[in-house]
Amino acid sequence: MTSTVTEQPLDITAHERAVARPAAGAVVSFAGVVRDHDGGRTVVELEYEAHPSAADVLAEIAAEIAADPRVHALAVSHRIGHPGIGDVALAAAVSTAHRAAAFELCARLVEEVKARLPVWKRQVFADGSDEWVNCP
Repeated sequence: MTSTVTEQPLDITAHERAVARPAAGAVVSFAGVVRDHDGGRTVVELEYEAHPSAADVLAEIAAEIAADPRVHALAVSHRIGHPGIGDVALAAAVSTAHRAAAFELCARLVEEVKARLPVWKRQVFADGSDEWVNCP
């Protein structure tokens, strides 16, 4: 199991390789990609900011999912800083013996990260306005 909060670019293929195992008949991955729009408005810049506990929270989430006996391996990372449009902001991969479990557990991993990880997103729009998303 690996989990990382980083300013470095994320590579979904590296996450898939990290979870590959001879016994794994399924590897499911997810790449959350920075898009150029939100709510009908053009996004020109993004910034992700993390609480100091973010790495610990991500590790906790990863450990919870990895504790499922169907999981062979798991890797998850969240980008902070200033990723560009088209960059991966959230990378996740899970390997299991069978595809249904891999899809289920990867989806659960992503949903838990989105619900619990203390990372906030600032979007800057083409008109110069901005907004913070997922801020408490």
